[in-house]
Amino acid sequence: MPTDLLGRAYETFPAPEALEHHGPATIIAMCNQKGGVGKTTSSINIAGALTNFGRKVLIVDFDPQGASSVGLGINANSVDNTIYTAMFNTSMDPHDVIHPTRFPDLDIIPANIDLSAAEVQLVTEVGREQVLAQVLRPLRDEYDVIIIDCQPSLGLLTVNALTAADGVVIPVAAEFFALRGVALLMQSIEKVKSRINPQLRIDGVLVTMYTRTLHSEEVLQRIYEAFQDKVFHTVITRSIKLPDATIAAAPITMYSPQHKTAKEYREVARELVARGVVR
Repeated sequence: MPTDLLGRAYETFPAPEALEHHGPATIIAMCNQKGGVGKTTSSINIAGALTNFGRKVLIVDFDPQGASSVGLGINANSVDNTIYTAMFNTSMDPHDVIHPTRFPDLDIIPANIDLSAAEVQLVTEVGREQVLAQVLRPLRDEYDVIIIDCQPSLGLLTVNALTAADGVVIPVAAEFFALRGVALLMQSIEKVKSRINPQLRIDGVLVTMYTRTLHSEEVLQRIYEAFQDKVFHTVITRSIKLPDATIAAAPITMYSPQHKTAKEYREVARELVARGVVR
């Protein structure tokens, strides 16, 4: 039996069959308060891989930097309506802020710097933790997966994402400093679970930016010690093709489908389906 990098017995997961009907969506928060660990990259590429397997996916760009929007070819600074306007205009139909991408079955709700004001505005909102959940509720039956690309912080925006989500995928770079903040994130997840969203679960820990070095291998072992079988079998290796795909505003599964990293993200998508996280 082949093994993964952690020595666990593992064979490639079967390719899931395409779905005949879409919805209701599983909502996944891509979350880690440390920046630069691959949240946006993983959001875009897991979404792209899932569409390869017949899933209809919506990405919610929930970071004021708007990286997911740019990464899928949307200039969020030139659009009138973003996730920010949907959150604070209760009369707005959430469908009006959805932008189709040039890739089949992949849509996005963009974000821009306006979202940075949301942290302050949410403080005085009634039911402030539930605002994003209310925006997404009318959309669930139209998609199979909704991925929330969270900003690197543990503020009210992230709490909103965790409240709206069914589960959390935690990207962790295979670097020592990336490990340090995960304990704080786990505390936030547990607080949201105990006080607001008791159904919230950890869907998996995705190791990114892995290189064949002793340092990366030691970090990988420490991540496994902390999360055990929550760690995905597939590890995303560091690759120059990922920035190339970002510049091309495309998931790597479309930009370079045969590249090793594209195969890794397809394998993560297969594992999400095999684990029952995504139907």
